[in-house]
Amino acid sequence: MFKRILIANRGEVALRVIRACREMGVESVAVCSEADRGAAYLDLADQSICIGPAKSTQSYLAINRIIAAAEVGDCEAIHPGYGFLAENSRFASICRKCNIEFIGPPHEAMDMLGDKNVARTMARECGVPTVPGSDGLIEDVAEAKRIAKRFGYPVLVKASAGGGGRGMRVARNDEELEAAMQQASSEASAAFGNGDIYLEKYVENPRHVEVQVLADNAGNVVHLWERDCSTQRRHQKLVEESPAPNLPQSVREAICAAAVQMIRAAKYTNAGTVEFIVDHDFNFYFIEVNARIQVEHPVSEMVTGIDLIQWQIRIAAGEKLAFTQQDIPCMGSAIECRINAEDPENGFRPSPGTITRIIPPGGFGVRFDSHVYSGYTVSPHYDSMIGKLVVHRATREEAIATMRRALRELRVEGVKTTATRQLEILEHPDFAAGKIDTGFIERHWPM
Repeated sequence: MFKRILIANRGEVALRVIRACREMGVESVAVCSEADRGAAYLDLADQSICIGPAKSTQSYLAINRIIAAAEVGDCEAIHPGYGFLAENSRFASICRKCNIEFIGPPHEAMDMLGDKNVARTMARECGVPTVPGSDGLIEDVAEAKRIAKRFGYPVLVKASAGGGGRGMRVARNDEELEAAMQQASSEASAAFGNGDIYLEKYVENPRHVEVQVLADNAGNVVHLWERDCSTQRRHQKLVEESPAPNLPQSVREAICAAAVQMIRAAKYTNAGTVEFIVDHDFNFYFIEVNARIQVEHPVSEMVTGIDLIQWQIRIAAGEKLAFTQQDIPCMGSAIECRINAEDPENGFRPSPGTITRIIPPGGFGVRFDSHVYSGYTVSPHYDSMIGKLVVHRATREEAIATMRRALRELRVEGVKTTATRQLEILEHPDFAAGKIDTGFIERHWPM
């Protein structure tokens, strides 16, 4: 096991890794930007090192500064959290060249799966269903129109290196297609440095179902069941849950098996998530692999009893999985609400500022993962997440009731939060009935 780990991230996920390290008897080194100096969670690490200005390109995205901090802190490994450099294969490669273990997958697997077009081709080759679309990248508008005519409009223009909803545009006719191609390519090029695009048939208002996986270096691969992340706006998730409601058992087992198949084919190790869309007839299609831990991982932890962060560290240290697929239960129902400093009444506009008062909820079955406190300033420089409110109960009905109670208990003053909208979602009869898809929020709360 490692003696010392550097955490190349900030906020809630940094605190989550610090806690996992402390329980494992591993020392932790936290990094921070000048904007995050004085954050309370830094005191829980064994050491903290300031790595640069508030601007993320000069701190949390500055590979040379993070490597230098790991060397100064005498760290054997780096945990990237999620976001920032978590899916940067170059960073993973540099870490290992510097004899620092990267707590994540091999950079070769990240390269393969990080390119959505390559990943889609691999999925088809190993028998995992994919959305009908182009056989490869699209450069010519005329070719795109021919493909769109073959599958029928609407179509989805997708950037090969896109993510988080960026580099994606829907086109419903020939005129929209040309503009969608230019917009998706330009957006992805600016955000990811890669403007390559491809075309897919657009599945209207599908469900977004993803599968959590763990794979060790000895070839053992398991899934930790599925999560439903359909309750989202502009491709940004608001509510996640496990297991997915109203999903036939046969479909559930097939999706989980397909995820394991993809991970084996990619020779992937550590934690990852394989994402699918599911249409109204329960046909499912592979869309991408997230080669990192995800924000919503706690719902998988709650229903399985497996600490995903600790197992990320153990796998990176060379340990084999201590359980097989048959050992992994799916107990009860877990729901997570991402509490963001955003104003849901104004298009979820960011609401940075100082939190003058916060009272977290508690009680049976409630977990609140957060790094904030009264007096904490939500910076405009970074993601606006305040914390993750998670509940776990024996049934989905009980989990909904507990989450509604917890959302009412939560007090955050000084900034607007998404909690008010999330309470409305949890109280909606369609959510209670499990009648949710990616268009749920836009239908009931148009922006």
